[in-house]
Amino acid sequence: MKKVFVSLALLVGVSGSLFAQKKGFDYKFYGQVRTDLFYNTRSNSETVDGLFYMYPLDEVKDPNGHDLNGVGNGNFYTLYTRLGVDVAGPMLGKAKTSAKVEVDFRGSGTTYSLFRIRHVYFNLDWGKSALLVGQTWHPLYGDVAPEILNLNMGAPYQPFSRAPQIRYRFTVKNFMLTAAAVWQSQYLSQGPAGKSQEYIKKSCIPEIYIGADYKNGGLLAGVGIEMLSLKPRTEATGENNKKFQVDERITTLSYEAHVKYTNKDWFVGAKSVLGSNLTQASGLGGFGVKSVNERTGEQKYTPIRFSSSWLNVVYGQKWKPGVFVGYAKNLGTSDELYAPDGKAQLYGTGTNLDQLVTAGAELTYNVPHWKFGLEYTLSSAWYGSLNTSSGKIKDTHAVCNNRIVAVAMFMF
Repeated sequence: MKKVFVSLALLVGVSGSLFAQKKGFDYKFYGQVRTDLFYNTRSNSETVDGLFYMYPLDEVKDPNGHDLNGVGNGNFYTLYTRLGVDVAGPMLGKAKTSAKVEVDFRGSGTTYSLFRIRHVYFNLDWGKSALLVGQTWHPLYGDVAPEILNLNMGAPYQPFSRAPQIRYRFTVKNFMLTAAAVWQSQYLSQGPAGKSQEYIKKSCIPEIYIGADYKNGGLLAGVGIEMLSLKPRTEATGENNKKFQVDERITTLSYEAHVKYTNKDWFVGAKSVLGSNLTQASGLGGFGVKSVNERTGEQKYTPIRFSSSWLNVVYGQKWKPGVFVGYAKNLGTSDELYAPDGKAQLYGTGTNLDQLVTAGAELTYNVPHWKFGLEYTLSSAWYGSLNTSSGKIKDTHAVCNNRIVAVAMFMF
């Protein structure tokens, strides 16, 4: 506990004179104390013990025919309380310099109530162009995200990730071009060893994003394309149970389009993603095995494609009602899956989902430094069996989850 207090003191600068010694620097501290109370009617695909909610899990029947996943759950957390500092630094040549450090108490894995980096980067701004180096929102998350109380921010319909990156932006009149090289840290791709940083680390090729945006008043619209190249394995077990070095790679392209309109009272946002293997961005899908070299065990892969879209409308200033709808559809694989015994090997998230629908409504009360809100969400997931020739899901059935979230926030 003593270490926590010391860290907080260093971050928020209890002694203002500590930073006054840095000539040419300006510091702005901010943060929030956030509390989340939630309840679900069934078990779900989730992280942080349910705080980061994805979709309802399929039925698992016991010998008496009861659904083992049909059990309600809920909890109360303060883990997304956060602290941050924005730094404006002295000029570097003709570039304005700035930096951001932001942390929360989310921890990692199953270890909570520990400091976790959210954003940490520096930025060089020459006016029309800017270079950002560090960790911040994934470019697919971008500048268009829903305004909802659920901490998933619309995932898995909305790409969600903060990632280390080198990002360059060029702005001319109403247009902005973005190019980024992205790596993985806290949000990881799925593969043969589960979630791992090794797939992109051994690939030696960062994730590449290129996008274009148009801004005019309260309107923002744009498109983007993303390339991800992973090495799922570098060794495999082949004939006579011997280990072989293999050269496996899966390279995929994903596309997104987004639009947002805001004014004093209205927020209207929407995004559509045609994703291939976007599990590192909290997306559905992944990839499967399409062929195997029987001698070396080397595998070739095909991506599982998902189409995901969402629409969010919020109105008001003090009292703000809002609605959110999302839809995702499994479009199958690019190639036929390898399934000599009738079973295919898939790696990913929601690979047995055919489609997913979410509809939610919320009401928040907003005054300076405070927000109180209540949100209800209904999610329906269709599960079925795999058609190995197309990678699509057939013979489906639906399961539903009702989720209620109550939030209180003090912002400073």
